[in-house]
Amino acid sequence: MSNVTNLNQFRKAKAKREAREEADRNAVKFGRPKADKELERARAEKSKRDLDGHKSGDGDDDTAP
Repeated sequence: MSNVTNLNQFRKAKAKREAREEADRNAVKFGRPKADKELERARAEKSKRDLDGHKSGDGDDDTAP
């Protein structure tokens, strides 16, 4: 006697596998998670503020005498 095969299970497993492969391709294609992007943006803004805070306030940007 042979085993009964449920074709719906195979069909659903195949669809799930294909969806996972597409998701993996999209993850590579579109980059990093939103949280990583926001963290990098916040760090860049902070370093810009820190740098601006260290600038002298004399208003003379000429380096020539």
